Amino acid sequence: MPGDETLRKTHEESDSEDESDAEPIVKVDIDPSKLTPLSPEVISKQRGVDWMDFILGQATINLGTIGHVAHGKSTVVKAISGVQTVRFKNELVRNITIKLGYANAKIYKCENEACPRPGCYRSYRSDKEDNPPCERPGCNSRMKLVRHVSFVDCPGHDILMATMLNGAAVMDAALLLIAGNETCPQPQTSEHLAAVEIMKLENIIILQNKVDLIKEEQALEHHKSIAAFVKGTVAESSPIVPISAQLKYNIDAVNEYIVKRIPIPVRDFTADPRLIVIRSFDVNKPGAEVDELKGGVAGGSILTGVLRLGQEVEIRPGIVTKDAQGRNRCKPIFSRIVSLHAESNHLQFAVPGGLIGVGTRIDPTLCRADRLVGQVLGAVGKLPKIFTELEISLFLLRRLLGVKTEDKKQTKVSKLVKNELLLINIGSTSTGGRVLSVKGDLAKIQLTSPACTEVGEKVALSRRIEKHWRLVGECLTLSSSFTVCVQELMAVVYLSTGWGSVQRGTVLEVD
Repeated sequence: MPGDETLRKTHEESDSEDESDAEPIVKVDIDPSKLTPLSPEVISKQRGVDWMDFILGQATINLGTIGHVAHGKSTVVKAISGVQTVRFKNELVRNITIKLGYANAKIYKCENEACPRPGCYRSYRSDKEDNPPCERPGCNSRMKLVRHVSFVDCPGHDILMATMLNGAAVMDAALLLIAGNETCPQPQTSEHLAAVEIMKLENIIILQNKVDLIKEEQALEHHKSIAAFVKGTVAESSPIVPISAQLKYNIDAVNEYIVKRIPIPVRDFTADPRLIVIRSFDVNKPGAEVDELKGGVAGGSILTGVLRLGQEVEIRPGIVTKDAQGRNRCKPIFSRIVSLHAESNHLQFAVPGGLIGVGTRIDPTLCRADRLVGQVLGAVGKLPKIFTELEISLFLLRRLLGVKTEDKKQTKVSKLVKNELLLINIGSTSTGGRVLSVKGDLAKIQLTSPACTEVGEKVALSRRIEKHWRLVGECLTLSSSFTVCVQELMAVVYLSTGWGSVQRGTVLEVD
């Protein structure tokens, strides 16, 4: 395996040297203009026509799980997909989600029209066959695959909002978890709902979890408090589904709502491929021999285009260093795709939507421990430019959300000041930023680390308050320029919202 392929020349030379040793890559010939998110070639296992025996499916919709800490986000993902998203030792010990969790699930519907709903909807792991038998006693029909979804399991702790925003960058819809044995709303319930509302996520399903721990009268009163909480928000018309994720009660109803209430996102299959990296891994085991080493793996979701096995790719900003004058220098990473995975499914090509693992020939030390998070992977020479400065037009809202104090002075939002340090989230990129100047609603921010972005990306700002980074904002673009929505957290869990737009930026030339 070649080493650090930071230069295209080195990459091409190493390819020729290892051509005979590398495993053969089966390239497929597909027409992206004829693909849709529900194409059998994409979501299921389908007998091929003339270019391969089987096509293993991938998810094409990203569902985020949001809500307060310990309200059952990871548990409901396991109930639907059968996958435990809490994998790391420190997460298991503390019983909380720290890193972004990921899982895929297939949702089926019984082909027998007489099969009663919602029991006719079932969900399984992504490696399930396409037409399993219906599990309802007495029904001898088979089930049909109707959806293949990916879950982005976000942490609910207040100090992990930046991680939640990284996952929100790839969400198409969200499941809002609200525990029935606690009052509504809890601080991060308000905070997460505000974040997805600013991002213009319009498809939300509210899950009233842990109803097995309360009486029927309490559940009805809690249902009313949820309806009052979401009134006037983007989730006002969203269904409220009582469930018990631990007992898998009413999960079939959740599956039905996912199929009927969450539309298929519009995808651009013909544009240049671009994947946003939210996780990266070194898959080699300790003590592996040199000839057994595998390249690093980048995990994320494709925004546009189609990635294929054997395709040449570029990763930006790549390796960031400083020159003698202290200026940032970027060396994009060039490599080749050697594998595509959607959990245990091996793919010949990957389309927008769903969480994908891209195996490359990059030095695995560059991918270890999420070191590629925030990078953008795509076709060589087709990625956006790299920026070091941004000019932003800011609009602050008047009040804070989730405030549990009678002191009205704390609800005011303070304006940005010169030389203030901020945490900037652009897509899945988290970098520091210093306010260079502020004039009215305009601010110029210098990034501590370069960011590969373009007009139209999501942007978030976080402010340092009481030794913690607190959310300042997140949203989608409203026009042909960057849009920044601003939220402000006071004390521990309080936030306010606002928005703005990036006017221009300073481009960094790459090596």
